[in-house]
Amino acid sequence: MARNALLCTNKLLLSSPSSSPFAKLLDSCNKSKLSPDVHAVHACVVKSQFSYEVFINNRLIDVYGKCGYLNYARILFDKMPTRNAFTYNSIIGALTISGSIDEAERVFDSMPEPDQCSWNLMVSGFSQLEIFDRSLEYLVKMHGDDFVLNEFSYGSALSACAGLRDSVMGTQIHASLAKSRFIADVYMGSALVDMYAKCGDVDSAQKVFDGMTERNTVSWNSMITCYEQNGPASEALQIFVRMMECGVEPDEMTVASVISACASLCAVIQGREIHARVVKFNKLRSDLVISNALVDMYAKCNMINEARWLFDRMPIKNVVSETSIVSGYAKAASVKTARTMFSKMIVRNIVSWNALIAGYTQNGENEEALALFLLLKREPVWPTHYTFGNLLNACANLADLKLGRQAHTHVLKQGFRFQHGFEPDIFVGNSLIDMYMKCASVEDGNRVFRKMVERDGVSYNAMIVGYAQNGQGNEALALFKEMLAVSEMKPDHVTMIGVLCACSHAGLVEEGCRYFDSMSRKFGLKPLKDHYTCMVDLLGRAGRLIEAKNTILSMPMNPDSVVWGSLLSACKLHRDIVMGSFVADKLLEIDPENSGPYVLLSNMYAELGRWRDVTRVRKLMRKNGVVKQPGCSWIEISSRTHVFMVKDTRHSQKKEIYLLLKGLSKVMKLSGYVPNIADFDADEEQNKGGEFTFVEELEVPLAVGHLN
Repeated sequence: MARNALLCTNKLLLSSPSSSPFAKLLDSCNKSKLSPDVHAVHACVVKSQFSYEVFINNRLIDVYGKCGYLNYARILFDKMPTRNAFTYNSIIGALTISGSIDEAERVFDSMPEPDQCSWNLMVSGFSQLEIFDRSLEYLVKMHGDDFVLNEFSYGSALSACAGLRDSVMGTQIHASLAKSRFIADVYMGSALVDMYAKCGDVDSAQKVFDGMTERNTVSWNSMITCYEQNGPASEALQIFVRMMECGVEPDEMTVASVISACASLCAVIQGREIHARVVKFNKLRSDLVISNALVDMYAKCNMINEARWLFDRMPIKNVVSETSIVSGYAKAASVKTARTMFSKMIVRNIVSWNALIAGYTQNGENEEALALFLLLKREPVWPTHYTFGNLLNACANLADLKLGRQAHTHVLKQGFRFQHGFEPDIFVGNSLIDMYMKCASVEDGNRVFRKMVERDGVSYNAMIVGYAQNGQGNEALALFKEMLAVSEMKPDHVTMIGVLCACSHAGLVEEGCRYFDSMSRKFGLKPLKDHYTCMVDLLGRAGRLIEAKNTILSMPMNPDSVVWGSLLSACKLHRDIVMGSFVADKLLEIDPENSGPYVLLSNMYAELGRWRDVTRVRKLMRKNGVVKQPGCSWIEISSRTHVFMVKDTRHSQKKEIYLLLKGLSKVMKLSGYVPNIADFDADEEQNKGGEFTFVEELEVPLAVGHLN
């Protein structure tokens, strides 16, 4: 283009009285971004009388830099005998564009007198390269040297504050901007909204947005994205409706953000409406980001078939598209399909790995989750806090302390500090506490809790519930009081479940009743079904069965089998057959196929020697086709788990196990052991005239054999 023009006008250029024609040609080169054109103009400049003119050489450096040819810009700069501020600014601009920010800083430091443009180049250069703290350092120095900040200074600085999630500095820049003539500028308003949105300050973002006298698509997008990312997502849809009413045409970013908001809300109807709008516009229909958002939206709304249909018809896919469909299948309990899709991915990022690991954990396939993590460790992909959160959940679900401690080692190597921030990792600490508590390693859980840099309500809940589950009720209540006194955190429903369970395990009936009454009166929490179940358990353990029954009858919701089952267990404990019969009838009305009430009632009759009633209950079980699920137990030896059922004959060492069990049974009988005939399983075995084969007993000979 420019080269052909030069061939025709070479003589005219060389005889031109000014360098303006060269400058115009360089403007054309800048638009085309073609190196040969810039070289051709440069060659003509060298042959002309302007070869040493500062102005045209500055323009050459600037265009070389913007076209991506830094070496030529650097050579030209080094050879210039005379330089001015524009020369330095041109090379600084070229260096920042290429990412050579350290060299740009050295050039800046060598400048005799930096001007406003020089400072702005450094502020924006660091900001664009996401070295946000240095960008703000230069802004502060610029202001300290009495240079006037303009829209470029403010725009880059606000971008840096957004990147750092530094609302304090952002507010100070806002105050400075408010005193300037740029406060009414639509771009400054949009930058402020974006900064507050990324800092999570929704109220300030909304206040800036409402105060804008002029808004463009970027302004609306910033506000929609603010609510989509910070919540409530429903407000993002409301802002979108207002945008349409104001006649502002949405772009690709608008649509993608609104679809993401629909995904968060599982708002299928609104999502379909947006999808219909996308289909009508070719520009939107072919956009990869929008297509990815639609796949993700349908997947999160449990419409995996629609998500797959859309995914299969995408002309271009990337790792985001494939991760969305993997995550969708994992959440839809189709983990095998998710694994198949995952295996077909050419490029996998950590989000892809996290999606599948989470899918395995959520669907109870914890061993597969751990195996996948081991595969991840062999890949050049660095695990994140989300990875470890899912890994620890899998260890907790398996109650495998050995694996949990290995996972803890990985967490320590990662350098997590368990605190809030730009990438909060506090939930990893919470997952560690939960894992240790579920593995009954209370001391380890407490140690993690005390070493956390920051704690939230979930941290306290994990400890309080963990203490209660491990029978340390007094410790749970002590921590609850500490939570109220020291942390200024308010308890939630989960906290109160832990507190009531703790009172139950500690036998603190009156204190438990007071905490239950204080839920609505003091903490503004309406008791849920689980809290009533805890109260029934508390009163039942204490033998206050009538109060427990009245508690169930006073529930504002229909009692389920769990709460009635808790009372039935208490009836068995305290041998109240009258109340037990009443409760068993209630349970059978709710869940007639559940064997639990039959077994408990039968055992209660057996304890009282009422064998006719025992026979009647078992006949009723057979008549209703109810079958008691056999007991299951397991033992781990040499990192291998051995699982046993009642009367199990599947184990490879069954002959040795039963031979040793027979010998142990004889020794037990000679020592005076008598089986508890009230136990349903033991009684069944007695009736069959066989040896005692409690499921737990099958572990014993295997363990003894290995010890010997």
